[in-house]
Amino acid sequence: MSDNELGLFLRTRREAVTPAQVGLPTGARRRTPGLRRAELATLAGVSVEYITRLEQGRDRRPSPPVLGALADALHLAPSERVHLHRLTKAADAGFSCMGGAQPPREVRPTVRAVLDRLEPAPAVVVNRLRDALAWTEGYERLMGSTGLLDDEGCSLALYVFTDPRARTVYPDWEHVADELVAALKQGPFRADPHIAALADELTVAAGAEFTRRVQNVPSLAAATGITRLAHPDAGNLRLSYETLDLSADDDQQLIVYLPADESTAHALDALTGRRPGGLRAVSN
Repeated sequence: MSDNELGLFLRTRREAVTPAQVGLPTGARRRTPGLRRAELATLAGVSVEYITRLEQGRDRRPSPPVLGALADALHLAPSERVHLHRLTKAADAGFSCMGGAQPPREVRPTVRAVLDRLEPAPAVVVNRLRDALAWTEGYERLMGSTGLLDDEGCSLALYVFTDPRARTVYPDWEHVADELVAALKQGPFRADPHIAALADELTVAAGAEFTRRVQNVPSLAAATGITRLAHPDAGNLRLSYETLDLSADDDQQLIVYLPADESTAHALDALTGRRPGGLRAVSN
């Protein structure tokens, strides 16, 4: 894990904001489409030297007013603002509030009942290791032929980084891998012995494809978005997904997939063997 998650987060968000978004001229000689440090400093009302110290990890405790000014200047979403605050208030890197507790693998009966109600939509429950613990029949129809569910303890992380089929299944493999690393890093990461063991396994099995992401991908995975699949039977699919946090005691998430266009809706209906209209397209 990067030992400067605050600096990494600020830098990546600065580089993602275009001058036009904040009312600045674009100019013809920009090396990056994002904001320069000097531009962010002006917008936030701080010095360029202070932005540099934050991004380089030489100052990790900005005051609340400075945090607010940076969040405003970077146009951060509410979830990003909360994450920024947590990065500055994080406990010592060696501390994990989870202690040595095993990531829960049992899924409560009421959560399983929710999965039943979601049928025929593909939906899966995962823990903090990104192990798939329970899923709908729709998810099995969607992912069964991809190889993800071949092993008893199916791991999304191991599948994406170590199974050659994943690069064919996910046309946007690079983005999917980024999001998986962001999800694993959101929390104590290597201070959690179970995530540390998984990270060690991925370091050996995937090498630089994993380790460079640990250094360069901020620890904030997208809770919603679109995933493209090249399905072995149904062809090219576009799926909108929503990630829902379950109870803190569960330490699990429910991920639900819906068709992002009409052709995907028809393809999922064909996989299900249902009449058209079983799942309606949801456009983002």
